[in-house]
Amino acid sequence: MTRRARRSVDVRRDEILTATVDLIDRVGLAAVRVGDVAAELSISPSLVFYHFGTKDGLVAESFAHAVERDLAQVDKALRGDDPVEQLRRLLRLYGPTGQAVGWRIWIDAWALAQREQHIRTVLKKLDHRWEVALREVVDAGVAAGMFTCADPAGSVARVSALLDGLSVATLVYKSVTRAQLREWVAGHVAHELGLDVETLR
Repeated sequence: MTRRARRSVDVRRDEILTATVDLIDRVGLAAVRVGDVAAELSISPSLVFYHFGTKDGLVAESFAHAVERDLAQVDKALRGDDPVEQLRRLLRLYGPTGQAVGWRIWIDAWALAQREQHIRTVLKKLDHRWEVALREVVDAGVAAGMFTCADPAGSVARVSALLDGLSVATLVYKSVTRAQLREWVAGHVAHELGLDVETLR
């Protein structure tokens, strides 16, 4: 067996997904090619097709893999029983941090989702996870008498939309700094939930 053949056998799905995410971050979801992914790992394109069936399958699973890495932290953010601290952790998780790889890919996916059903399906699933987590925290805070919110569903929708819009302005248009994003989100969330804004800073 040649070295390349042995390498092909050893490469696992997770390695292919990670390499694809890195490539997507450089060239975008629409431009990624199976051949380029295979070249990144020094494997045959047929091995990629073996694991994912089609390029669309590879792209959809890689996108989910990228954002899941960020959303996997949600369970950690929800630990404990203090809704205010949970809220702080969730807001820190959602906004773009570090090199914001997951966010750049997510923004790229929004455009592609208008034409690609498989990307749209993944987007909706992942977005739903975030909204459910935020709603749980808001409901817990209201039940504990720590938040004042007459319309939790509306508040979650408005906070999510604000975070999405400001994140695009921060990462795409560069018209909003990350410090401004954090400040404005804290002010809006405090208003929605009847909190002193200093509580969220």
